[in-house]
Amino acid sequence: MTLRFYDSATAEVRDFVPLEPGKASVYYCGATVQGSPHVGHVRSAIVFDQLTRWLAYRGFATTVVRNVTDIDDKILAKSAASFEEGFVADGTYIPHEQWFALAYRFEQEFETAYEVLGVQRPTYEPRATGHITEMHELIARLIDRGHAYPAEDGSGDVYFDVRSWPGYGSLTHQSIDDMQAATDADPRGKRDPRDFALWKGHKDGEPETASWPSPWGRGRPGWHLECSAMATKYLGPRFDIHGGGLDLRFPHHENELAQSAAAGDGFATFWMHNGMVTYEGEKMSKSIGNVISPAEMLELAPPRVVRYYLGQAHYRSVLDYRPTSLQEAAAAVERIDGFIAKARALTEKSAHDGAASPSAGAVPEAFAVAMDDDLNIPQALAALHDTVRRGNSALAAGGGAGDARAVAVALSEVLAMTAVLGLDAAGANAPSSEEDAAHRALSVLVDAQLAARAQARAAKDWATADAIRDTLSAAGIAVEDAADGAMWSLAAPTESRVESAQTNRTGA
Repeated sequence: MTLRFYDSATAEVRDFVPLEPGKASVYYCGATVQGSPHVGHVRSAIVFDQLTRWLAYRGFATTVVRNVTDIDDKILAKSAASFEEGFVADGTYIPHEQWFALAYRFEQEFETAYEVLGVQRPTYEPRATGHITEMHELIARLIDRGHAYPAEDGSGDVYFDVRSWPGYGSLTHQSIDDMQAATDADPRGKRDPRDFALWKGHKDGEPETASWPSPWGRGRPGWHLECSAMATKYLGPRFDIHGGGLDLRFPHHENELAQSAAAGDGFATFWMHNGMVTYEGEKMSKSIGNVISPAEMLELAPPRVVRYYLGQAHYRSVLDYRPTSLQEAAAAVERIDGFIAKARALTEKSAHDGAASPSAGAVPEAFAVAMDDDLNIPQALAALHDTVRRGNSALAAGGGAGDARAVAVALSEVLAMTAVLGLDAAGANAPSSEEDAAHRALSVLVDAQLAARAQARAAKDWATADAIRDTLSAAGIAVEDAADGAMWSLAAPTESRVESAQTNRTGA
């Protein structure tokens, strides 16, 4: 099947034909490091990590760029506030923090979250402050072509003239007259209130370190300009895919496209946008207290569970968080892990008998078809769990050579699919607590008991099967038989944490 993606610009699913055969170039918007990462940031990173992993699996030599916006109005405002009010970091009160120190501190929080959740490092991760020269060059090109102008009020601002570019609004399918005014700079120097800032002149009260010399006076870049300059520096004037959250379509991506195209660059062939994360159907808002952060999720569940939850929906759909969401994701991950643990135990035994030990192989056709079809992750996960069920059936059928081969094939496919989905990488660099280690050990031991119970039931050895169930019950582990295997849970959990109260599934 041909690889196909939804293009926001044309509002249709189109065949992916790379600009260069065998290569793929991807730019997706990273963090504006003015605060700790929120769940939308992390979902977007996981979505585009899944995309780039699939492109690589399909044989594309993929170049990935994810920017860091380390100069911004909010960064400067928070730094200024810290001089007046101070702030608390890691329990320590600090009276003030320079804007660049604040930006770097939050950048490291983002990097830690990405790493813990298995998001691969991009090929390049440029900072805006390191590309001022490229931004000056882009502004000069726009002025020369008649699409930008310095403000006449002497502020040092430079604006993009939206009415000079006939294609403005094409990405979001809007008319200029229906758009709201741009609020990124003082409107007094603008020809049209919708014109947006390419360069912001230095203002009284702003730190001198937050400005750079330019042909239009000291100042700093506008937000939209930064991404255009960095994308084209590392990927060229035309590249395959530009991605980001749906909230960035307007004005950020609309303005990126306009200024880049007006400067003569082809820019992105595809525009891909991931959906938002809601809380029980409502937009997350600090003011009403329905916000959950990635850090809070990682306190409730291991990284692989958090990644599974954040990456389980179709990337263009809304992902709704509920208090039971991580528990449901934990049960799904436990089922996958339970099969992998039992299958590896069997295949390692076979390896001792001279058989080859399986490793990640090719993904099943159903998984590949789903991923090729605009990254249909729900269907891909269905293929993953179907393979787990098939592998568990082979495990439960007995220990013959034919069953061992079936288990080995299923294990190879499961390992391939979890690698594509990044589930093998999440948590690889996270510190493991004693509680996590204890839960993993318990899971392996219980799964082994349930596997033995399943074999006893298959042999109609009801006495042995009942004895195993009674032993688990005496240990506080409740077992419930289901059509696709047995489920177990701690009968009387003493904590509300997901890893100790979650329902766990095995194929036994």
